[in-house]
Amino acid sequence: MVDAPIIYHMCTRAEWQAAQVAGVYEGSSQDAADGFIHFSAADQVVASAAKHRAGQDGLVLLSVDAGALGEALKWEESRGGALFPHLYGPLPVDAVARADDLSLAPDGRHVFPADIDLDAVAV
Repeated sequence: MVDAPIIYHMCTRAEWQAAQVAGVYEGSSQDAADGFIHFSAADQVVASAAKHRAGQDGLVLLSVDAGALGEALKWEESRGGALFPHLYGPLPVDAVARADDLSLAPDGRHVFPADIDLDAVAV
């Protein structure tokens, strides 16, 4: 694995605003049901958005320093045998390098920030 890659999580704007007040993000209801916070590597996040968040408006893309998460972050096999980052515990707000609103294109796909390298492979 590349040293301290940036990993990504999508949440609602309201969830992110609540996390900023609390100082930690506890994850979505789906994360709670699964027992960890779902993340994607750069080369996985567009497909994850299409699969799990298609057509959803009002989302925020969190860019997170994986190195700041310590041993609570596990890379585990998931979709198609690929390794995905899963955080077993809350996400400290100060580990979030940036938060960008994700708008929807007319075709319902999310528009990702142009200055984020979504081709980088973390694992």
